[in-house]
Amino acid sequence: MADRALITRMTLYKIERGDATVSIAAYANVLFILGVIDRLSEIADPKFDEVGISLEEEQLPKRIRFKSSLLNRKRTFENKP
Repeated sequence: MADRALITRMTLYKIERGDATVSIAAYANVLFILGVIDRLSEIADPKFDEVGISLEEEQLPKRIRFKSSLLNRKRTFENKP
C-alpha cells in the first residue's frame, strides 16, 4: 500500500497510528487508495465537529439585553408613516 500511495512504509505506519505530523496529502493518498476519499470532506466539515460546536456554544452569551428606551425610540421612528 505504501508504494501505491507514493509514501514510505514509516509514513504509512504513522498514518495507521494517527500521527499528527504526517501531511494531509499522505492521508489523502491513502484514503484514495482505500476508495474512501469522499470521507476526507467530512473531516473538515464543521457540522461534524461536536467538540468545536460545544466550545462555541459555551462562549455564547446567556442573555441578550437591549436598552429599552433606545429600542423603543428606534421602533417609534421606524413605524411612523
